[in-house]
Amino acid sequence: MNGVNGLAGAYVPGDSPLHRLPVGVKLLGLAAACTVLVLLRSPWAMAVAAGVVGLLFAVARVGVAAAWAQVRPVRWFAVALFGMQLVFADVPSAVLITSRVVLAVALAGLITLTTRTSAMMAALERGLSPLRRVGLDPFRLSLLLSLTIRSVPVIAGLAARVREAQRARGVEWSMRAFAVPLVVSALRHADALGEALSARGLDDD
Repeated sequence: MNGVNGLAGAYVPGDSPLHRLPVGVKLLGLAAACTVLVLLRSPWAMAVAAGVVGLLFAVARVGVAAAWAQVRPVRWFAVALFGMQLVFADVPSAVLITSRVVLAVALAGLITLTTRTSAMMAALERGLSPLRRVGLDPFRLSLLLSLTIRSVPVIAGLAARVREAQRARGVEWSMRAFAVPLVVSALRHADALGEALSARGLDDD
């Protein structure tokens, strides 16, 4: 059950305004914030967005270590993405695209830090309950969505480890050396998570 435990272990207990905020509001806020990030067209606007995200982490009072842990895994991916964008675009575009990814990961991480897995699933299940009328299971859908949100920092961590292994082997600029191990690691994680869910009887029809 390591996969499930790993995803649930990001929560930091607290009594901040973000901890007390209803889960549905946080999820809607995450969707709205990511939409805004996509719409921003200026590096200065993105800098303001970064300041707002930093302020949200401060309000959450989750600690510097926990906050840094949400974006630390994507640091080498961000560097690689920035470099690739410089090849095909200009500096402002590279800053915008890289910032969008990093800030989206940070916001998803903030949700996991301030929301219990059980509360997230309960809120999603309530919101998806009308789909029961068309034969869909709200519980399974809520589980899928909550695991998707919590998998963002996990996949980011896998990418960081692959990137560090690339640097150790001296092939840090090889896309194949990055993509293949990342896909394999992601599939192994998915397999372990599937086994954990199966052990809990969640694969039954």
